[in-house]
Amino acid sequence: MAAAAAVADRVVGNLRRLDGPPRIPGLDLARGLAVIGMLAAHLFTLPEIDWTDPVTWGGIVGGRSSILFATLAGVSISIVTAGPRAPRAPGRWLGWRALVLWVIGIALILTGVPVYVILPAYAILFAAAIPFARVRTATLWVWAVAVALIVPWLLPPIEAAPFWDTAPGEAVFLLTGWAYPAPLWLAFLLAGMAVGRLDLARAGVLWVTAGAGLVTAAVAETLAVVVPAPDGYLGQVWRASGHSGGILEVWGSGGFAIAIIALCVLLCRTILRAVVLPIRTLGAMPLTAYSAQIVVWAVWALIALGTTSDLFGFRALNPFWPMTLGIIAACFAWALLLGRGPLERLVDTVSRPRADRLAR
Repeated sequence: MAAAAAVADRVVGNLRRLDGPPRIPGLDLARGLAVIGMLAAHLFTLPEIDWTDPVTWGGIVGGRSSILFATLAGVSISIVTAGPRAPRAPGRWLGWRALVLWVIGIALILTGVPVYVILPAYAILFAAAIPFARVRTATLWVWAVAVALIVPWLLPPIEAAPFWDTAPGEAVFLLTGWAYPAPLWLAFLLAGMAVGRLDLARAGVLWVTAGAGLVTAAVAETLAVVVPAPDGYLGQVWRASGHSGGILEVWGSGGFAIAIIALCVLLCRTILRAVVLPIRTLGAMPLTAYSAQIVVWAVWALIALGTTSDLFGFRALNPFWPMTLGIIAACFAWALLLGRGPLERLVDTVSRPRADRLAR
């Protein structure tokens, strides 16, 4: 009886941690949706989205899920560095987190699973956020807009360089996560940091933020239809398709991410917060869930196919639902019984004490 009571107390305590301040349940929901979206992008062959054809709407997760993930990273940075448990040296805290994330990312790449692991790019973004940790909110918005307008013009010649076809170029591509080019994705991180500075406890602020994000996304998607991308360099700059790095993708997917974040926070101010608890627990440990996906994939593919590198062979096994539901169930059980995710605990254990000690 005593053991059962102790387990019940632990579950109640962990539920309170997920529901109460300083945690914002809606951000966990948004992170959970981003992880599920990335699972879908990895495990399905997605169509190019055409808003006039509902059959293609599943393609919405292509590119947008990872952009939502990056934008949420910015939100988290602002909340953590300004909260009651803020590290004494936020720059050093970001630096240590970047290093640990990069190491985990390289370990996942070494599994041979044929996906572009986002964590090396994520690590670079955390390091790039260091100069912006203490700047004003208006300055964050200015930088985010500037990056979103300027960098799409620079990417095509960079990505056309012969260097990327060499062995060193391929290594740099993987080690930096260039499938998610940090110079461009800094726009999403900075926009997220600016959103994280808003008063997310006020419904009015959330509705305005959601509306602004939806309008931005709608304008970008409309322009993509009305003014199709031409051939050549200008077309590369203008593109709206997922992972294209074009201006319309940056603004459309960036606006979409901001809207989703605000809407998730609004939804979790209602009774539906309890209904989406399993997805929230997934989003409470996104690093663990994302890494588990790669590890489970590697083990499953090795057993079933004899190799981890056969993308279409693995997709033919229809792994999305068993993998997604299994990871959600595992995160749900872990969150209720053990609290924080194991990799989240590891990253914080490594980064916070070192940052605080060096700040003394």
